[in-house]
Amino acid sequence: MSFQSFYGRPAYHSTVEISIYISPDFEHQGLGKQLLTKAITESPNLGLNTLVSFIFAHNYSSLKLFEEFSFQHWGNLPKIADLDSVQRDLMIMGLRVGKLNL
Repeated sequence: MSFQSFYGRPAYHSTVEISIYISPDFEHQGLGKQLLTKAITESPNLGLNTLVSFIFAHNYSSLKLFEEFSFQHWGNLPKIADLDSVQRDLMIMGLRVGKLNL
């Protein structure tokens, strides 16, 4: 799991992009849920108000995981990625986590 700066401008200092990658050898063991729980719980302590995630639209497992944690669909970038010679859509998922947004 990682947090990365979102958009690189000062106005977005309390927003981060969250990414989770689980090795296929360790999928379906609840690790994604554990990581996402920790990320959401600790975000306000880190001064974060918003988490965004960019997920390929065909990655149903990841979309479902983020939806289970109340992430909302904030956008769709159609056919923006070329993955293995196939054009893929990218979903933008978001969640407000900061103390000011509760």
